[in-house]
Formats: sequence, C-alpha cells, structure tokens
Amino acid sequence: MAASLWRAVMGTGASPADADSAGGVEFWRAPERGGWLTKQGEYIKTWRRRWFVLKQGKLFWFKDSAVTRASVPRGVVPVASCLTVKGAEDVLNRPYAFELSTPRETMYFIADSEKEKEEWINSIGRSIVQHSCSVTDAEVVDYDSRPSTAAGDR
Repeated sequence: MAASLWRAVMGTGASPADADSAGGVEFWRAPERGGWLTKQGEYIKTWRRRWFVLKQGKLFWFKDSAVTRASVPRGVVPVASCLTVKGAEDVLNRPYAFELSTPRETMYFIADSEKEKEEWINSIGRSIVQHSCSVTDAEVVDYDSRPSTAAGDR
C-alpha cells in the first residue's frame, strides 16, 4: 500500500525503491538524451513540463534540469518493458505529441518541436531495441547441436 500511495503522490508508475536505487544508473552524468518534455500525469491527467533523461535503458524524469547525484527522479520507466514509441498527434490532437506504451499503460508526451519529437522517438526506439530481449537464452534451441534421431542420420 505504501508503494501505491507513493505512486499516487509522485504521479508515477515507479516505486520508491526504483527512485532510490535508479538501478545503478548514474542518471546525472552523460545521458544518452536529455531535455524538456511535457508529460501527462498518470492519475490526474494534467500536463506538466518535466526534464527527461534517457540512460542505460531507463527513462527518468525530474522536476527541473539541474540533475545531480542527489536528485530524486519523479519517475522512471525501464525501456525494456516498452512495446512501442510513436507519434500521437492524432490521438491527442496536439502537435509534437508522442506515446510510449508498456503492457500496463500508455504514456503521452509533447515535445517542443517536430525535430525534438522525432529525436526522442528515435532515441527511445533505439534504447528499446538495445535493451529488450524477446527470447531468453533458456528458450533458444540450437538444432545443430542436438543429437540426431532421424533414420537417415544413423
């Protein structure tokens, strides 16, 4: 219950442990991408301007752009859990809008320009591909190394 209360107060899908540990990611140093986006809140559907940092497969957001080691993210999304990132102008009826969907939810963002929207979509998309694993090692079957049982192979 404390985690759900924290999410409600913080307006994010992240738990306090996610914010505290950040998964070992030094989000304050050399991000893959950083910048302002307007994000729709998860519970109260208001739009708020937040500073976003994409680093090592995680998308963090903060209240302001002065991100330091002591900063506490307002939320974090592991991009490996994301299914799609795509334009959403037609959904929101707003220019420069895009969406990021996970199995649980779809989040909406608005960039400041078409160029920034495309750069965020491309950066997040690359990160999704880089950090996702659709087939685990346990599911891989190497047919070349399996013993042969066909009559012609004996």
